[in-house]
Amino acid sequence: MPPPRIMAKTMTKLAFLFPGQNSQYVGMGRDLARNFPIAQQTFDEADAALGFSIAKLCFEGPEDQLKLTEFQQPAICTVSVAALRVLHERGIEPAFVAGHSLGEYAANVAAGSLPFADAVRIVRQRGKFMQEAVPAGRGAMAAVLGMSSEETSKACADAASATHSVVSAANFNSPEQTVISGEAVAVERAAQAAKERGAKRVVMLQVSAPFHCALMQPAQDRLAERLRATEFSPARLPVAVNVDAAFATDPATLRDALIRQVTGTVRWVESVQRLISQAPAAFVEVGPGKVLSGLLRQIDRSQTCVNVEDAASLEKLAAALQTLAAPAD
Repeated sequence: MPPPRIMAKTMTKLAFLFPGQNSQYVGMGRDLARNFPIAQQTFDEADAALGFSIAKLCFEGPEDQLKLTEFQQPAICTVSVAALRVLHERGIEPAFVAGHSLGEYAANVAAGSLPFADAVRIVRQRGKFMQEAVPAGRGAMAAVLGMSSEETSKACADAASATHSVVSAANFNSPEQTVISGEAVAVERAAQAAKERGAKRVVMLQVSAPFHCALMQPAQDRLAERLRATEFSPARLPVAVNVDAAFATDPATLRDALIRQVTGTVRWVESVQRLISQAPAAFVEVGPGKVLSGLLRQIDRSQTCVNVEDAASLEKLAAALQTLAAPAD
């Protein structure tokens, strides 16, 4: 497939969203690398930074290895930045950015606050530290569907009190979806409490560790050392950071947000609402999958969102931008 010809600098105000864990799939990024030299260069840069071929893992698997947090995080980050650079080369730029958990690293790359080579090295360490923070079997996560975040948080508080164990909201993903995380016994108790309080459904998640809760403190402490040793620059555009659901451009603030998010709640609904308040013409999900596009529909169905992960989806974005730029009759 020939690469789309989108060279004119777009004047449309766009918000870029970068996906987090569990958006991966074997084959992701391969079409970008085949069609766009800048994407292949991004994979080469990641391979050099990591000391092994993340490109081969993305393109060929094996799937079991790609699912491991230590490899999944740099893989998704690399595909996201490859797609970002293809967009940049074609003059398609964001006015604002945000990333879901892991995706906040790619958002910082997009904002110019963190070099890509540093980002991909750090997220591999982040995955390793998170994997090692809690012994296998001790932690758990669950998605609570069809219940408000307030009610879900109350169920967590009651379960934590009853079990004297850790459980809390990890991700406020949409008005109808909250992910909870903590010690297995407390997560199971909170899941049952949520069902009794009227949740439509509770799904136990197949995860390797209980992310975004107090059990991740050892990982946060180890990651903080790496991040504090990494130079951040002032962001060229605002980053809506997860833990505060607020815009940031200051290097110290951006670094601190990445540290705190390891144990902190991903306030995705509020972060997206912060972006919506700036009236972007459209959202672009930059990287593998359409998870964030789906969450955006649950948050505000009036918003336009297009994902970009290969040449075909880039064509769709080009068409969408032409429609948005067309003068009204």
